[in-house]
Amino acid sequence: MEPRFEFSIDATDGKARTGAIRMQRGEIRTPAFMPVGTAATVKAMKPGSVRASGADIILGNTYHLMLRPGAERVAKLGGLHKFMNWPRPILTDSGGYQVMSLSDLRKLTEQGVEFRSHIDGSKHMLTPERSMEIQRLLGSDIVMAFDECPRADQQRDEIAKSMELSMRWAKRSRDGFDSGENHAVRSALFGIQQGALDEELRGISAGKLTEIGFDGYAIGGLAVGEGQEAMFATLDFAPGQLPQDKPRYLMGVGKPDDLVGAVERGVDMFDCVLPSRSGRNGQAFTWNGPLNLRNARFAEDQEPLDPRCICPTCGSYSRAYLHHLVKSGEILGAMLMTEHNIGFYQQLMQAMRDAIGKGGFARFAAEFRHDYLG
Repeated sequence: MEPRFEFSIDATDGKARTGAIRMQRGEIRTPAFMPVGTAATVKAMKPGSVRASGADIILGNTYHLMLRPGAERVAKLGGLHKFMNWPRPILTDSGGYQVMSLSDLRKLTEQGVEFRSHIDGSKHMLTPERSMEIQRLLGSDIVMAFDECPRADQQRDEIAKSMELSMRWAKRSRDGFDSGENHAVRSALFGIQQGALDEELRGISAGKLTEIGFDGYAIGGLAVGEGQEAMFATLDFAPGQLPQDKPRYLMGVGKPDDLVGAVERGVDMFDCVLPSRSGRNGQAFTWNGPLNLRNARFAEDQEPLDPRCICPTCGSYSRAYLHHLVKSGEILGAMLMTEHNIGFYQQLMQAMRDAIGKGGFARFAAEFRHDYLG
């Protein structure tokens, strides 16, 4: 039987590292990209196709699932894995980011966040303890601590106040997680570092999280409008402030070149809606950069989306056909484009794992940027 949670680093190349997380529902190869299954589905893809793309783990969303169909209902139906037919690991975010984005629908207090549903206006209270309970009911494998995500453009004292609140919530999340019935037997708990772009504040946050103790550590509060240059500048120091022997998860990132730059700086895990959302909107990611399949220049192009890609879409359909589907608004277009993008992201992660293992990551990163960014 696989252990509850075990992380090993098999090789390093500069700050980049490759290894594996082993859990009872399977192994997660790192660096790992987690397709986002917000409402118990990776949009436009069957679970079997997500797995076939190379994904070892997916992400579910506490906020959306607590509102619809409801955590208690999912638990009654056998848990999220059975509900959506995904037998491998699932990470659930805490719901904090979604609640914080509802600035006109929520009230923040020390206790937690009172908010109104964006679906029907019903009132709810989300606290660290309730977040842990919801994620337990869902049956999450990797549970995220409840936190507040401040905007990077806020005043430093406001960011510091927010970070300190998140650290108090982190301790309450830890306590709530540990008291959950049978929860720690199969699940892991990750803390979330905050502090926006400020090195000192992030260092304080990392220290408090390490003192509490978590199975892994996320870097929160990035990819929220600060731009790639500022994000990379923060990643130059933030991963190194966290424990070296635990996985580091950069939340909500990102574009393919974001992933390469973050792995270069020591990040192990990622999630982002971009590959699936872009696919539904006619954008394909390729080794030579993104393509907009709505463009008329693809109307008679018989080449595959990406000749270097091994996904089923590239093996069976032309750019011309995909252009037709996208322009016609056909559901199959969203399905095939998403299948390609998710597949491309997984191929990118495998290429990075291979390059790190061979000690050639710097060369890989340079060649990738040359081809992708032009």
